[in-house]
Amino acid sequence: MIILPIILFLLVIFFLLFGYSVAFTLAGVSIIFAIICSFFGLFDLSILYAIPNRIYGIMTNESLIAVPLFIFMGIMLEKSKIAEDLLETMSILFSEVKGGLGISIIFVGALLAASTGIVGATVVTMGILSLPTMLKNNYDVKVATGTILASGTLGQIIPPSIVLILLGDVMSSAYQEAQNNMGIFAQETVSVGDLFVGAIIPGLILIMLYMIYIIFLAYFKPKLVPTKKIEKNLNWYKVLSQFLAPISLILGVLGSIIFGIATPTEAAGLGAVGATILALVKNKISIETCLNVAKETMTITSMIFILLIGATIFSLVFRGLDGDAFIRDALLSLPGEIYFKIFIVMLFIFLLGFILDFIEITYVIVPVIAPALLMLDINPIWLAIIIAINLQTSFLTPPFGFAIFYLRGVIPKTVMTRDIYLGVIPFIIIQLIAISLVVMFPELATWMPDNFF
Repeated sequence: MIILPIILFLLVIFFLLFGYSVAFTLAGVSIIFAIICSFFGLFDLSILYAIPNRIYGIMTNESLIAVPLFIFMGIMLEKSKIAEDLLETMSILFSEVKGGLGISIIFVGALLAASTGIVGATVVTMGILSLPTMLKNNYDVKVATGTILASGTLGQIIPPSIVLILLGDVMSSAYQEAQNNMGIFAQETVSVGDLFVGAIIPGLILIMLYMIYIIFLAYFKPKLVPTKKIEKNLNWYKVLSQFLAPISLILGVLGSIIFGIATPTEAAGLGAVGATILALVKNKISIETCLNVAKETMTITSMIFILLIGATIFSLVFRGLDGDAFIRDALLSLPGEIYFKIFIVMLFIFLLGFILDFIEITYVIVPVIAPALLMLDINPIWLAIIIAINLQTSFLTPPFGFAIFYLRGVIPKTVMTRDIYLGVIPFIIIQLIAISLVVMFPELATWMPDNFF
């Protein structure tokens, strides 16, 4: 029955709204619903025999090994105080530029994103370091919090991004399924490295749009974004030395992937070692630090992989109820050109971002919709990049914008939550503009993978 997969999806959303654990809700509701349906002959329980193989597939997926390694790298860099040094240096460098402090925060956020790929660590670090400075310089609280949150979420699209790693795994399977459905046996593949390369130009565009917005406010609404010269001498040696470490790490990690020297997993290992060496050079490492980094890495990694298992069980039951066929037929039957179908899917993902996080959408929704879209001869890299930018908004959209909660936990209680929500709205609009640009000009995502790598 067509209505069964819809009921399953709505039940999952219903229980998630009550605050139950996402992973266990996905798995538990799916299994219970499957058992109930089996009593009426509407579901074959033998389908659930595939669960152990699905879990083993997650455990042995080489691409996913990069996840804990990049998480380790990000947390270790956080402990090395690299953001603190960069922010101080950039604030001095852009002190005479209108909106210079805001530009500095976006720039440092971008560098941290390219160094860590972890939104939570970047938002917390930037919130602790930069918000007091921005408020001291009379920045409007909405602009200040919005800038910090937007720059912190750049880790979603700028490589090495955890979401791009997860999307690479999902998109690879979806592309293979789409080609099988179309009877194509000489199949092409898509890799995490392809997505990393494809995300470079859209990521840079997003950074520039953020900066343009801050500059616009500085010129036309100077009361919101005042300019104040910092009375410190500019030391170019210090500037270069502060840049050297993160740039070297970024080039080492991303360069090895882009130029085919190493796989994403191998590059993640290189990044983890490099971050540890950097912390050692800065004299920020100890046995206690290593234990804390290991504990935080284990906690975040466990959360992600439990979610993957829960999402896999949901996907299995959903497909067993012919939900994938329903979604495919619904998408293919939509009137209009490909762009209208893309618009509907992007709108659906955007709205889901209000109640689900990027991992849930990546492993629950994308595997269902992606094969149907890819059967329309859509470039998988392009599709993955616009989905990644869209998923970035899920960190900012209420009521469950996780980046907002990260920031809320480290800033003074005098800053109203309402101001934070209002502050992110312009940046959400900017992200939607970025999606529109990549949709209208697919070459922004495909040109580099097609012509250079």
